[in-house]
Amino acid sequence: MPVTSYESAVLLAKTLDSKKGEEIKVLKTEGLTTLADYFVICTATSNTQVKAMSDACEEAMEAHGERVHHIEGHRGGTWLLMDFSAVVVHVFTDEARKFYDLERLWGDAEEIDLEQVLKQE
Repeated sequence: MPVTSYESAVLLAKTLDSKKGEEIKVLKTEGLTTLADYFVICTATSNTQVKAMSDACEEAMEAHGERVHHIEGHRGGTWLLMDFSAVVVHVFTDEARKFYDLERLWGDAEEIDLEQVLKQE
């Protein structure tokens, strides 16, 4: 069953949350770039967690009939990009997230409120 890009972004945010992702943000980039409608950004605490999150995102999207088109950054383990066409997932270790600073780079993007979506601590 196909889902909208928004639903995919929220599903991916929830999936990252279920794997204890930190500082999860969804940025609406539709209209700002042709790369994707949404960026999902997350911090992982270890290289192992980066891989676990990658696997979980692939499984969640495949369950909804979406396959990952492209993955970058796997080997180093400090960052990972997963391209699901309309949604791109960025998983970083804390240091790499600060270095790439996508929130600043995409400062014009609307941040989607995830308060009702993600589990509260």
